Amino acid sequence: QVQLVESGGGLVQAGGSLRLSCEASGRSFSTYTMSWFRQAPGKERVLVATTNGNSGSTYYADSAKGRFTISRDNAKNTVYLRMNSLKPEDTAVYYCAARINPYGSTRAIDYEHWGQGTQVFVSS
Repeated sequence: QVQLVESGGGLVQAGGSLRLSCEASGRSFSTYTMSWFRQAPGKERVLVATTNGNSGSTYYADSAKGRFTISRDNAKNTVYLRMNSLKPEDTAVYYCAARINPYGSTRAIDYEHWGQGTQVFVSS
């Protein structure tokens, strides 16, 4: 069983930055696809960014391109999401997700393990 623990959310003004962290348990972290999703009130959970297992290649949703950076430290079993130039519309609960398959997916249903979520609130 993989356990994911997120941290780093909070309140920030528009234009500011945050870095989210997600530490995972398990011995095969480097092979997992790790992603960040977010869910705003009344909306569905959507992919923000992905880093594939083994290759570490990345994918970003259009809303994240140029502002967010996903990275991973396999030695620490941790994935990060650096968020710059934050906007009020980035306000959401951000979830870390792990997929055993090393090839990424944009669909939440394809991820077996989820963190508890961390709230990000961007004020205007």
